[in-house]
Amino acid sequence: MLHVHITTLVQLLIASSATASSFDWSSTKYVYAFGDSYTFVQGTLGFPNFSFIGDVLDLAFTPAQILSDEIIPRNTSSEGSNWIEFLTGCLGGSPTKCEKQLWNFAFAGSDIDPTLLPRHHNYTTSLVEQVAQWAEFASDVLPHPDNETLTFWWIGINDTGDSLNNASITDFAAFWETEITSYFNAVQLAFDHGLTNHVFINVPPEDRSPGSVGNPTSAANLKNHIALFNAALSNHSASFATQNPSE
Repeated sequence: MLHVHITTLVQLLIASSATASSFDWSSTKYVYAFGDSYTFVQGTLGFPNFSFIGDVLDLAFTPAQILSDEIIPRNTSSEGSNWIEFLTGCLGGSPTKCEKQLWNFAFAGSDIDPTLLPRHHNYTTSLVEQVAQWAEFASDVLPHPDNETLTFWWIGINDTGDSLNNASITDFAAFWETEITSYFNAVQLAFDHGLTNHVFINVPPEDRSPGSVGNPTSAANLKNHIALFNAALSNHSASFATQNPSE
């Protein structure tokens, strides 16, 4: 059954034909995550301070490697356990030993698509590449039974910031539409490989962060970028749910 949710810091929007009451977190045993530094966890086989496993220069891994990889506790961008670890209770060690197994393919510094915005580093794994990595090397190895699996997506903080002073972008509404189309092409790939229940987290108000409030012009531009990004995310999530109806 397909569930699609968009979540903000204050609300959960149901974007599918399934009702909110049909979702049962207690039955979730497998959690997948894609995104950037706000979501990544460090793995023993990951790029140091960036990922659980691999990087874009070395995406491949064997079944034995992914199943032996372990989460290094408190090694995140939060300088401690992060939100997805607290949510699942999977704080360290092998995900296979957690009550809710956390399989986290997020990469710190990631944007959605390197053909649209430049990588932060030559080894940065973008969102579309995270999903491609999972689909090729992990989807047939890691369990994801439909009624026990939930996938979290949180991306866009880097994209909205990185594009702020990008003079090559002249039509931001069109740009975000292109970006979110690429985003949901990746979501569709994940769906086609068995990840059918999704939570999409949108971009929070970065314009109110300490680094932005001192520059009202930049903050106003960033606020507009975020609004356009989040609107496109909302529209595409609704379309995705319609195109992939619950069985």
